[in-house]
Amino acid sequence: MIAHSLFFYFFSFIAIVSSVMVISSKNTVHSVFFLILDFISISCLFIMVGAEFLGMIMLIVYVGAVAVLFLFVVMMLNVAQQGKELFENINTYSHLPIGLIVGLIIFFELIIVVSGWKYKPELFSIDSLSLNQNITNTHSIGNVLYTDYIHLFQLSGMILLVAMIGAIVLTFKKKSGIKRQSYIEQISREKKSGVSLVEVERNVGVKIDE
Repeated sequence: MIAHSLFFYFFSFIAIVSSVMVISSKNTVHSVFFLILDFISISCLFIMVGAEFLGMIMLIVYVGAVAVLFLFVVMMLNVAQQGKELFENINTYSHLPIGLIVGLIIFFELIIVVSGWKYKPELFSIDSLSLNQNITNTHSIGNVLYTDYIHLFQLSGMILLVAMIGAIVLTFKKKSGIKRQSYIEQISREKKSGVSLVEVERNVGVKIDE
């Protein structure tokens, strides 16, 4: 029991320190590495409290896919240079008020949740819950997620899709001076338009541009 408590506080300490380092690190790549460490620590905490499904999902989805995707995106995009260019232009500060408003809303929501957990312990009473000991945690989560909250689950998927499209649109930059190709023209091209026979005069050669 003492060892379980020691490991719990150990992983909790690592999770808190890595979370602080994610937002305080000046190097973006280091922030992503600290984020991966945070995900691993939280997965260990989930496994220790008996939620093994959530712990493995955190390892597979967040560490194995999302965090690695963040790392590739950060390494491919020049985030530091873009950040400097962002604050050099005064017109780019227009997004800061909206970001502050959203941050304040999330902060007040967290205060409400923590207050309800601290001063209203009866809200989280498990006496009224009917637990079936014959099924695992994975089956219980699936039954609740895909029956009672299926609409919210689908709505969250649509929100993530819109966020992904918005991120692609914001980061997409059309470059000039690049020769582009039309896939439809290449696929629909026939032999007559793709091959041309040219009669070459003797000792003259061929001019490709003509």
